[in-house]
This record gives sequence, structure tokens and C-alpha cells, in this order.
Amino acid sequence: MGIAELVPGVSGGTIAFITGIYIELVRSVRRIGPHLLRLLLRGRIREAWVDGNLGFLILLWTGMGTSVLTFAWLVSWLLEHRELQVWGFFFGLILASALFVGRFAAPWTVGRGIVCAIGVGIGAGLGFASALAFPVDPFAIFLGGAVAICAWILPGVSGSFILLLLGQYPTVVQAIAERDLVILGALAAGCTVGLLLFARLLVWVLRRYYEGTLALLCGFMGGALVKLWPWRVPVADDALGVRPATPGTYASTMEVSAAIPSVMATVILGILVVLGLEILSRRSRAHGISPGEIAP
Repeated sequence: MGIAELVPGVSGGTIAFITGIYIELVRSVRRIGPHLLRLLLRGRIREAWVDGNLGFLILLWTGMGTSVLTFAWLVSWLLEHRELQVWGFFFGLILASALFVGRFAAPWTVGRGIVCAIGVGIGAGLGFASALAFPVDPFAIFLGGAVAICAWILPGVSGSFILLLLGQYPTVVQAIAERDLVILGALAAGCTVGLLLFARLLVWVLRRYYEGTLALLCGFMGGALVKLWPWRVPVADDALGVRPATPGTYASTMEVSAAIPSVMATVILGILVVLGLEILSRRSRAHGISPGEIAP
């Protein structure tokens, strides 16, 4: 999940969903609140540990933090030197993930189809959106983190892409590389506040509009494929600074090879990764979320 969030357009929530830990993640985050804080302040550590499922959350966040700190340089290097192949891999990953999430929106009705189409429109619209000129001071980073973390917990929505739209992604990546504790602290505080507030809203929506919500997310992921298309050429008014193009247009504009065979290989690899994760997670738990499972 940590590596996925380093790449704009790829959602850590998607990884959580296809690996079968999404149910536990949503329920655990929802438990964090005043009640848990009171238990901790009263010294009832063991009870708080069990009630808040803190063991799971600490392991998850430690794994994410470790991967971000360890692989930020690698992801940056790959995007610079193997950009086509990286985007090809994540294109295949999200394509398979969209189909995977769509399975849990069944049975598909006209209404859910319309909701899915709306999701496609939103996802594609964000893919062509222009970046905002937000400031990069600690308070603005706090607000950006609060918004981006909402995307982190949703399958199909990339927190790093939200930061990119806000114009804060380069600052955050640089802060991670340079261990800037002021920026990272502001980001962490914003993420914490946003997560605690949004998790409750997400649980409420999923319990009442479960299939419709997943249909919307499925469409969003499908629309988001626009910004993951490997062959893109520079353009001034796009959030990523590029727009999708055919392999031929890319090769002639960039004056480099389109590398179609290797890109297609990484697309297939991304699809196989999702299939592999699904097979592995089937052995331990069922996929998806039901309103009953996310109840208190």
C-alpha cells in the first residue's frame, strides 16, 4: 500500500481491497475515537489494544511507512528511467482491480450502471484536471493531508494524485527524501484528522449504499485509467503535465521508442499481480464488505 501511494493515480485502498484486509481496515479505523483515548488515559492499555485493534493498525502503518521511506528513491528512479514500463504495470493493476471491485457491486442494475458511468466521468475528469496553486506551508500541507487521506482509504482514488492536484506532491516527496520533520509532521497530523472524520462517513455510506458505492468506485477506477495510460506527451494544462497519446504519436513527439512489447508485458504483469493477490487472499478470508461486517 505504501509503494502504491507513492505513485500518483494508484490507490493504496485498492491494494487493501484485493488483498482482503479492507474490511478490517475500515472497521479498525472507525474504532479510533474518544472512547479509545479515554481507555488509554485511564491506563487500560490492554483493553484499548484489543478494542481498537491497534496491533493490526500499527503493523499496517509500520509496513506502509517502511516501504515509503525505503522505496521512494526506487519509485522515483523507475519513473525517470523506466517510465513507460511503470505506467504500463499500474495500468494493468488498476484495470484488473476495477473489474475486481465491480464484482461486488452485483447484481448490476440500470441505476448502478448510471452511478458507475458517473464514476467514470469523475475519474476521467480528474485525469485531465489542472493542478491548483496551493501554498506549501505547514498549514496548507495539513489541509492537503486531510483531503488526501480520504482518497487513501477508498479503492480507486489515489492520495498522491490528490496531492498532485493540490500542487503539493513534489514538496511531500522532497520532504520524505530529506526527512523534513516539519512538513512530514504537518502531513501526518492532517492525515490523522481527515482519516478519523472520513472513516465514519465511509462506514455510514457503505452500510446504506453498499453496492452503489462500489459501482461508483468501479467507474472511478475505470475513468482513472486515463491518467495511467503509458504513452503520454507533454501539455501545459494537465495536472500531470501530459496527455494520453497513441504509441506512434508518443514515439514521434518524444523521439524515442514506444517500447510496445515491454509495456504490454508490464500491463500483463500488473493484471497477474491482482489475480495472484486474489488467489492468495481467498485462502484466508472472503473478499468484499457487507453492511453487517462493518457494523460496530
